[in-house]
Amino acid sequence: MSGEVPQVVFACVRNGGRSVIGRVLTEHYAQGRVVARSAGTQPGEHIHPEVAAALSDLGLDVSREVPELLTRETIAASDLAITLGCGEECPFVPGVRYVDWPVADPGGQDPATVRRIVADIDARVRALLAELVPDLALAPSVVAGG
Repeated sequence: MSGEVPQVVFACVRNGGRSVIGRVLTEHYAQGRVVARSAGTQPGEHIHPEVAAALSDLGLDVSREVPELLTRETIAASDLAITLGCGEECPFVPGVRYVDWPVADPGGQDPATVRRIVADIDARVRALLAELVPDLALAPSVVAGG
């Protein structure tokens, strides 16, 4: 990634849960060293309220999160596409690295389940950042006990 700031796109179907969690956590930890975007193949009207509540409870701002349509251009502008349940609907762009994270959908789940999903994505994001920006001093996990 040649000294430039890498861009990661988190892609799911509604862009209301998993992809938003991934984007918000990446932006929080990356300190400007990675650009994170999120989008969905069939974006909803808003992020899942249970996801907004869980992230807000961790002190993360979700007030500007609005679901966006995943396009070939969004993926092409990225160095890495993290897929979270969009499967074959995610556009394929040659030259972009794809990684699938098999994470449960937090939409409509109870708070404890959403917290577990956030913790799962938190661990994955932290490992990803250690790979993308090895010299980044990661802040402590926002997830209690993480």
